[in-house]
Amino acid sequence: MEETKAHSSSVRLFYFWTGIVATFTYRAIIILNNYSALWVKVFWYIGTVGFVIYFAHRYQISEKRARLIKESGLVEKINGLPELNQTDREAMKYIFGTLTTSKEKWNYIAIFVLSGLSLIIGLYLDIF
Repeated sequence: MEETKAHSSSVRLFYFWTGIVATFTYRAIIILNNYSALWVKVFWYIGTVGFVIYFAHRYQISEKRARLIKESGLVEKINGLPELNQTDREAMKYIFGTLTTSKEKWNYIAIFVLSGLSLIIGLYLDIF
């Protein structure tokens, strides 16, 4: 089974702020369009690189959670916990079940791939 240790606080803050900065720079482009094409490109590149980093990380986290739930058999073990009432069991089954079957990882993959392709195309168009 894979190690379950969480990333350090500084690593988590890095990914958090990477996502915030990427989102902000994309939103700022609409304003910068009225002022400077150079700043539009700068903010677009910052946002796109940020999204590549952030969504690659989110995909890894999503995969790790689903894998740990399945490998540990947590959904099956819920029924054996006597201190849980039926409502608690159903809530935990729902949480674990949706974490393992969620389509969020496909969203992360799509954003990662499309951001990467946009970055490559953008670099090509700006250089050539």
